[in-house]
Amino acid sequence: MLLMSCHNELVELPPSVCRCKSLLYLHAEHNKLTVLDENIGNIYCLEDLDVSHNQLTCLPNTVNGLTRVSKFNCSHNRLKDLPLGIASMNALRMIEAAHNQIQSIPEEIGLLHHLEQLYLRHNQIKELPVLQGTALKELHLGNNNIKELSPKHLEHLLSLLVLDIRDNKLTELPVEITLLTRLHRLDLTNNDLSSIPYEVGDMASLDSLQIEGNSLKSIRRDIIMRGTVGLLKYLRSRIQEPEAVQESQDKGGFPWTESVAEKRNSKHMLNTTHCLDYSNNSATEVPEEVWWSAKESQVIAVNLNKNCLQAIPDHITSLSETLNELHIAGNKLTTVIAELSICSRLIVLDLSNNQLTGLPQELETLVGLRDLTLSYNRFSALPACVYRMKSLENLLASDNSISSIDIDGLSCLQRLAVLDLQNNDIAAVPPELGNMSLRALQLGGNRFRVPRPNIIAKGTPAVLEYLRSRITT
Repeated sequence: MLLMSCHNELVELPPSVCRCKSLLYLHAEHNKLTVLDENIGNIYCLEDLDVSHNQLTCLPNTVNGLTRVSKFNCSHNRLKDLPLGIASMNALRMIEAAHNQIQSIPEEIGLLHHLEQLYLRHNQIKELPVLQGTALKELHLGNNNIKELSPKHLEHLLSLLVLDIRDNKLTELPVEITLLTRLHRLDLTNNDLSSIPYEVGDMASLDSLQIEGNSLKSIRRDIIMRGTVGLLKYLRSRIQEPEAVQESQDKGGFPWTESVAEKRNSKHMLNTTHCLDYSNNSATEVPEEVWWSAKESQVIAVNLNKNCLQAIPDHITSLSETLNELHIAGNKLTTVIAELSICSRLIVLDLSNNQLTGLPQELETLVGLRDLTLSYNRFSALPACVYRMKSLENLLASDNSISSIDIDGLSCLQRLAVLDLQNNDIAAVPPELGNMSLRALQLGGNRFRVPRPNIIAKGTPAVLEYLRSRITT
């Protein structure tokens, strides 16, 4: 059920709204609301709540009852804080709270394990809490008063794709920013930075780096004006090579810059970040001593992307008691070791850009896995073990040779929210797929004729609705 009460003159929501237990979507943006009813937490089934562009000064703590809301928009109000109750909204994937007067963020937001997008631009935030436990992909903090982004902050943001912290008061960017190996966009415009770590130049996934409006002493303006590609190239050129370091030591000088690999995987760094980053090394194997150090530091994330590995290193099992994330995309894997199944704490597994045709059935024991990426491989069907991964929320399998959709198998994945099957060889889409509670469904680039491309282009809700209309009873 959908209730749209936007663009009116409402000062408060009618009490009857909070008695609509089956309400799924409540949009009351662009009104004159000054308060939300304390009983709003009784709308147990609510999935989408929009109270933006009102005059709210606070939110009731009873929002803790909205455990199914995945999208919450409270932007453009007069909020001074976010209630602790928001930490109990377990299904939240997006919080839009920009353009308020928020001064602090409860660290309990880190308990929102599904949170992917957090928009807090144009507030009065001075200090950022350590967001432990989230799988944030986008963090928008522009136009605040933040003075510090510490290594402790960064070690819990390893899944970030976008970090916008422009127009703040940062004086230093830690070298640990390089731990964000999936980062595509970093906006540091208009801060108080005097330098940028040269190691940023080796961040292979970075497509956009904005640093204008800082008091940078080591980077000339004409270099900044070259854009991201030119800027990253310059930063890379300033990284001291190991030979130069040795020469400096031989001459009695101080080796100011370690190699990127050494810096990322030094004992101090491993103990601080609990992340092993051995990506972009063209490696055919990972030295045994690296695994010893990783185990000793209780590493929770391993990044082996963009190497020449032909198999997952056996030593990965030595981290079975702590490992949450394994990224091994862009290698030459043809098989996956069955022993990976003992890494029962795995939450994220990225196997994209390899040469895989199947997965061992033993991986069905990874019942805590939430993100599985199989894109750009050689699968002709989704492996049977995938359908036993009961916690799976994001399944990305684009650019393979998958020929059919196993609706019975997918129906077992009741938490699945994102399904990407683009650019495969799928001949037909089962109408029953429309009954799944998907937030994003990508099917373009296949050979089926129904749904038609104009339906696909309308987006996920339209595709699901169309599929449901074709179910015969």
